[in-house]
Amino acid sequence: MQSEAVSHPNIALIKYWGNRDNELRIPANGSISMTLGGLENRMTVQFDAKFETDTLMINGKSAAPPMLERASRHLDLMRRQAGIDAGARVESVTNIPLGAGIASSAAAYAALTLAAASALGLELDQRALSRIARRGSASAARSIYGGFVELIAGDGDHSSFAKQIVPADHWQIIDLIVLVDEDIKHTGSTSGHALAASSPLQQSRIVDAPRRLKVCLKAILDRDFESLAQIVERDSDMMHAIMMTSEPPLHFWNGDTLQIMAVVRDLRAQGVSVCYTVDAGPNVHCLCLPGSEADALQALTDAGKRPWRVLRGHPGPAARVV
Repeated sequence: MQSEAVSHPNIALIKYWGNRDNELRIPANGSISMTLGGLENRMTVQFDAKFETDTLMINGKSAAPPMLERASRHLDLMRRQAGIDAGARVESVTNIPLGAGIASSAAAYAALTLAAASALGLELDQRALSRIARRGSASAARSIYGGFVELIAGDGDHSSFAKQIVPADHWQIIDLIVLVDEDIKHTGSTSGHALAASSPLQQSRIVDAPRRLKVCLKAILDRDFESLAQIVERDSDMMHAIMMTSEPPLHFWNGDTLQIMAVVRDLRAQGVSVCYTVDAGPNVHCLCLPGSEADALQALTDAGKRPWRVLRGHPGPAARVV
């Protein structure tokens, strides 16, 4: 029993941080994202009774034990559903920097969910797949779909799932991902989510989330970049305020992060359609319209005291079996 699937990371435009249920990975608030074509994780899963244990290879190397353990727990969800206990060989090939805040886990668990479900013969629709993917990484629920996607927070396993807002061809937004640090971040998102409730600002952020989701949704439907830019930057800053005021505090930004954010704000003041958003890491997603891409890229290149590697994403397709 073997299958291969490919999926893409996503960039959260309205972010969640913190869980209502850490074990089920039910987010504290809903979120909206754009699936990123151009970056991908290609996952092959093979089940066989002769495999005594699970194995996980990432870009040709054996995964660290914690990563294997997490993947095995996720496979167990689908093994139980299929009524088998066979071991699995999992091979992942990806061009996404791992653990650097570029949603590598979102792409990985979306691909793992789809490939494993296909290999086991489970007939699941996208909503069911998104619920299972959420158990591996909440943002993976969004990577099951293409285009612009909303993750419904819900209040339990069956009510927390993702759905597509509009397909990839609705709005051509370019994501210039400036990699200022490609090392694995000092605190993983799973650990960070568990600290969110310790911030005195978290409850206010959660209460305001429906408003931000509504503003972002309208901006996407109307293709209103200025409105999108304002709410996306505000939401990103709010999430990092939670991190910085948690106990212990998390500081993902560095000097390069702040410099890029300043460059982006200056560009938009000059009429360039670009905005920033930063996930749980120091690297900056610079979202822009196609007509502003060249100006944005040139300004970012000129600003760097050292060359920054820039990845390019765009609205991408849903996860799929290949």
